[in-house]
Amino acid sequence: MSAYDPENPGGTRWPPPDLERTLRELRDRFRGFRGGQITVGVGIVLVMILLWSSWFTVQPEETGVVQRFGAVVRTVGPGLHFKAPYGVETVRLVPTARVLKEEFGFLTAATAAGRRTQYADNKAFKDVSLMLTGDLNVIDVQWIVQYRIEDPIHYVFRVRDTRQTIRDIAEAVMRRVVGNRLGSDVLTVGRVAVSSEVKEEMQKILTEYQAGVRLVTVELQDVTPPDLVKPAFNEVNEARQDRERTINQAQEQANREIPKARGEATRTITEAEGYAVERVNRASGEATRFRAVLEEYQRAPEVTRRRLYLEAIGAILPEAKALYIIDGDQKALVPWLPLEPGTRPAPGGTKP
Repeated sequence: MSAYDPENPGGTRWPPPDLERTLRELRDRFRGFRGGQITVGVGIVLVMILLWSSWFTVQPEETGVVQRFGAVVRTVGPGLHFKAPYGVETVRLVPTARVLKEEFGFLTAATAAGRRTQYADNKAFKDVSLMLTGDLNVIDVQWIVQYRIEDPIHYVFRVRDTRQTIRDIAEAVMRRVVGNRLGSDVLTVGRVAVSSEVKEEMQKILTEYQAGVRLVTVELQDVTPPDLVKPAFNEVNEARQDRERTINQAQEQANREIPKARGEATRTITEAEGYAVERVNRASGEATRFRAVLEEYQRAPEVTRRRLYLEAIGAILPEAKALYIIDGDQKALVPWLPLEPGTRPAPGGTKP
């Protein structure tokens, strides 16, 4: 096979040079010149550095911000990307798909999977967690702030130190919110309200700063009194709980006894009203009957007197077991007419 010779325009062809012989000649030429070897090595290293700095990888939870001579030119998503060599374009990787967390008043020392979370000594963070409440009490507030990076360019360039800014804003807002509330409120029922208020105010400030951050949650981890007054506070809290329990028990008994008493009162009143109506009706009936009898007596006194006598005897005799006649001259009772069935008159008795 022949090759084209550029020095022979006529197209005369000559055999290609041997590659091994060419390399041998180059080696012999630079054998006596050590500086040439150094130059070649430096050139190779520079070429490798340029090639190595021309590509970069963005992880799935990150966003790459590409800068050309310091100016932002574009943002790239996860994957393999290329850029201008080192010194022309640089890349900042921002974790935009991760939930970042800031801890206040404590520090998580270890969070290994399957193991219980360990915390560092909290005494070093008392300058952050100790706060003054609205009733001039000191409480120890520990909380966390979770957030996402919403705009990587604003997060990197709008604020000098975004992480420290978030911590400063969180501490300032938390101190103001806690300082406007009673200590007992923050320690008990007001924790959710404090978290919500702090989150709203923090998000408002971060939006005004154009920090490129979106808050996920603000949560109070632990709210306790200082260690020096914790025993006294526990005693007070126990006393309050006993008071609340006593009040609840009394309220429960009142709710049980008051309706019962009201029911009994209503029943008694109803029975009294019924008895009154019954007595009035009975008295009215007796008065009406007495007037009717009186009218009959005025018309026929003898007949009416006899009828009344017979009615009285008819009502008395069924209840009598024996009939006795009292003799004025004899002091003993003499049986006169036995009324029980199967009995016989006593001797000396006389049938009517």
